[in-house]
Amino acid sequence: MKINAYPKEEKLKKKSDIDLLLKKGKWISVDNIRIIYLPFSEKHPFESHKIGVSVSKKFFKKAVDRNRVKRLLRESYRLHKSVYFEAFGGKSLAMLFWISKDLPEQFSVVEKQFLNLCKKKLG
Repeated sequence: MKINAYPKEEKLKKKSDIDLLLKKGKWISVDNIRIIYLPFSEKHPFESHKIGVSVSKKFFKKAVDRNRVKRLLRESYRLHKSVYFEAFGGKSLAMLFWISKDLPEQFSVVEKQFLNLCKKKLG
């Protein structure tokens, strides 16, 4: 398997996992990105890490815009997976959110904010 891949096994899809994450997870926000995460513990054992992406319909009425932001968030995660693992651990559940009404102009903006989010968790 490629190091920079985003395989099906890493995608957060189960409703029970998402509900657990929203109920017990911890929130961190940096600029326009927010993450809710739940680290591996004895109470919450996970086989591996899973990550999901969500963009509010309230901010972006057009599906085209929502899908673009989700693609950018997934791509920033995919390219900087090692930084993410260092910050949040190899076994965790997480969801990324875009919390701004402004559509990012370039990928570099989202990438920079994602890296700042990981640094904030480390620091």
